[in-house]
Amino acid sequence: MLDTLNSIFSSSSTSGNSTSIGTLLIALGTALVLGLLISAVHMKTNRNKSSFQSFALTLVMLPAVISVIIMLVGTNIASAFSLAGAFSIIRFRSAPGDPKDIAYVLFSMAVGLACGMGFILQAFIVALILCGIMAALELLKFGSSKSASRILKITIPENLDYKDAFEGVMNKFTLSHNLNKVKTADLGSLYVLEYSVSMKDTISEKDFIDDLRCRNGNLNITLILNSQTDEF
Repeated sequence: MLDTLNSIFSSSSTSGNSTSIGTLLIALGTALVLGLLISAVHMKTNRNKSSFQSFALTLVMLPAVISVIIMLVGTNIASAFSLAGAFSIIRFRSAPGDPKDIAYVLFSMAVGLACGMGFILQAFIVALILCGIMAALELLKFGSSKSASRILKITIPENLDYKDAFEGVMNKFTLSHNLNKVKTADLGSLYVLEYSVSMKDTISEKDFIDDLRCRNGNLNITLILNSQTDEF
């Protein structure tokens, strides 16, 4: 059966470079295994963030798809141009992602290229080393901020002078704070202040909010855990 399939592949090759079924299966199997490894490391290093199933599946399949493409094209320049023309009509739609996700996509493509070109051992070595580096950097929290960054929104009455009203509380509970925006609300009867604050590690967020409530007349206060927010 294997010899029959090999003969079919050999007779259908227009460039004279035939790919055996055994080689194809080895490259495809290796790419899938390494894709599973990369996807598993990605999910582990993003355990505190939203991890979408579709992206995890993409990381599994991408090395296998790339390896098959490389093996089918080979050194045939005409096939390469035809393939480029076919892929140029594909449009990918996705929401903007984490820059680290882009690194994982490039990582998966590199592994797929290595498998497709027959560098199986090299693909394994590269995948293991880079997965280990990704896991170690996540474990060490490399590049993470030492203090917790927050967005704070405080609603105050229009007769309150907001410039110095909260300075004492801010100095007590934060390492740094900056007033970013001031917005009117309820036909100008209220103001909404937006601060960017860096919280002290030992500070209780509840105590912080309670002290602010005593100064803004118990109006709305919002403390956003993720500093990347939309317009309000």
